[in-house]
Amino acid sequence: MIGAALRRVEDDRFLAGSGSFIADLSFPGELHCVFVRSPHAHARIRSVRSTSAIVFTGRDLATQPMRCGWVLPGMKEPPRWQLARETVRHVGEPVAMVLAESRAAAEDAAEQVIVDYEPLPLIDGEPAFTWTRGDRQAVEQAMARAGRKVALELVNNRLCGAAIETRGAACSGDTLYVGTQAPHHIRRYVCEELGIAEADLRVISRDVGGGFGYKGKHYPEETLVVWAARRLRRPVNWIAGRSESFLTDTQARDHRTRATLGLDEQGHFLALHVATRADLGAYVSSFGAAIAGPIYSALLAGLYRTPAVFVEVNGFFSNSVPTDAYRGAGRPEACYVLERLADKAARELGIDRAEVRRRNFIPPSAMPYKTPVGPTYDCGDFPKVFERALELADYSNFQKRKHRNPDCLRGIGIACYIESSGVAPSRLATAMGARVGFYEVAQVRVAPDGSVTVYLGTHNHGQGHETTFAQILSQRLGIPFERIRIVEGDTGAVATGTDTFGSRSIAVGGSALHVAGGKIIAKGKKIAAHLLEVAEADVEFAAGEFRVAGTDRKVTFAEVARAAYAPQRYPLESLEPGLDETAYYDPPNFAFSNGAHVCELEVDRETGEVRVIRYSAVDDIGTVINPMIVEGQLHGGVAQGLGQALFERTVYEEGQLQSASFMDYAIPRASDLPAFDSETDESQPCTHNPLGAKGCGEAGTIAAPAAAISALLDALGVDDLEMPATPHAIWRAIMRK
Repeated sequence: MIGAALRRVEDDRFLAGSGSFIADLSFPGELHCVFVRSPHAHARIRSVRSTSAIVFTGRDLATQPMRCGWVLPGMKEPPRWQLARETVRHVGEPVAMVLAESRAAAEDAAEQVIVDYEPLPLIDGEPAFTWTRGDRQAVEQAMARAGRKVALELVNNRLCGAAIETRGAACSGDTLYVGTQAPHHIRRYVCEELGIAEADLRVISRDVGGGFGYKGKHYPEETLVVWAARRLRRPVNWIAGRSESFLTDTQARDHRTRATLGLDEQGHFLALHVATRADLGAYVSSFGAAIAGPIYSALLAGLYRTPAVFVEVNGFFSNSVPTDAYRGAGRPEACYVLERLADKAARELGIDRAEVRRRNFIPPSAMPYKTPVGPTYDCGDFPKVFERALELADYSNFQKRKHRNPDCLRGIGIACYIESSGVAPSRLATAMGARVGFYEVAQVRVAPDGSVTVYLGTHNHGQGHETTFAQILSQRLGIPFERIRIVEGDTGAVATGTDTFGSRSIAVGGSALHVAGGKIIAKGKKIAAHLLEVAEADVEFAAGEFRVAGTDRKVTFAEVARAAYAPQRYPLESLEPGLDETAYYDPPNFAFSNGAHVCELEVDRETGEVRVIRYSAVDDIGTVINPMIVEGQLHGGVAQGLGQALFERTVYEEGQLQSASFMDYAIPRASDLPAFDSETDESQPCTHNPLGAKGCGEAGTIAAPAAAISALLDALGVDDLEMPATPHAIWRAIMRK
């Protein structure tokens, strides 16, 4: 089953319109909720007045402030209340909660709430933390010896997640329904803030219309709907509007970086110095500081054997929506810095861009390889993956087709990436400031008829878990795929878990499932030994059968399952009834996905319009469970990466969001994208998890921005172009040149 391109089980209900989303929920006697939000980027709240409806303000709440999930040494964490109490720090921050019998009535009542504000000066640039990695002195010494230096100043543009389904939450009092990637994390946050036991709140997250990282973070509305439902003893329902989402969903990226690469005359990397200023927004979001600090900085060695690396990240506050995870989360930013430097080094030394990378790759013989910034790569054949990507893209013949269309400028770009997937080893994460562990849990419950229900602490919001997890267990137990049911997203069914983000579901959750399956087999051998009247050591298991070694005597998995619930047939003093096992898995290291992407595009000389005509990628994601699902994940990632490179940018002016609708915030359409040529390389499975799996969901988003901008710079013959490279920006670059 592992490696089979099975169709996704969950697609049937979506195609039939039977998905279950937050907006589909309704409860008898429910109240609809609308929030009054600040129109000011920074202001003091003098008073809040209302003459109608049910209105709550921050002064009505006896809650604890929201805390981030990852705190760095010396980091400032301004108090963030579910409803602003004395001041607001960004446009869209909730100030009052209005409840009424209908959505329309709540919206009307919200318009009658009068808030008296005293505008305050913007706080842009207020320091939050400083995070460093590497050896500053070693870098300074290596730079002094370097025959060549190349330097860049880069901006990694701020992005919105912009999922098709807006955020929402509904609470019946003891159950919170929320469109989140992380129901277990949300339960912990909400219960901490309300001072209630986790056993008193069930969190259910069913189908989610796009997560992309930002729906895995904690928001004020989740606590507020629970508080109101408990206070009023009535169900409370809230769903965000699209403009409301632009104003309140966590955003991402927003780095300003100065980077210098030292090389010798042959183009070998000697030293790298990176200084980044990361905008955290108004508050420290759940993992906002971790992404800008530990996660981003850990990948700045890339695939290259640079002997000395030093990274300094200064996080700062601004009057904008907090930043946090968005597909890639720190890794696209690191890849962009390294690949832009590699391209510039090649240009200045007169070396082909592919050749400068070849001269600096970490060879497979060096694995495991400890980088100068901390992480140890367990495996990878970077040169092999790179050469295959060039072959797939027909890179060597590009000059023959460069001038094929006289009306267009054609360019080709390269990007190589490495990703810390399988988030995360709890030991490493907590040492760097995580307030939570990152293990995963899987429970395998076998029914008397041999069917299996699996309960996992992960969450499925488009990754195809109902299919891939069933494939893993089908192969492990040798039972039909159709006899396995997957349950996720419900803290009432799965008591603990770490949920889904950071390309962790298969590498961590799948490993927990594999281990739990092993426990089922181990107990099954005890039962089979009793049924076959042999010693347990004589029982072998394969292909769904327990067999006496060296004979044709056997019992099937279904027969063992039936016997497990008939305890009169085996000795209770040595064997408990039932066939139900749980396993926890905490990875010893990250799983380091990697790959090489090549983008070929054309630019219209007259308009600056870009057409991506070819995109080739080879990704090492370890063992592939389902090739069709993996291909979809990789393609989706590339689409969002090209979106950052060519279309998307969140714009603030004086604290006011200028891109609060799809009229102002462009995302790529199907017509903007080519057919993708993608392959996976399974020759280097992860060495430290039982499946050999690495993450795949974020790979395309990591490499595509760097590959697309590399191709644009090649086409235009210029040294720099900010993302997003819109037709207007490109046209101006053409005119200047």
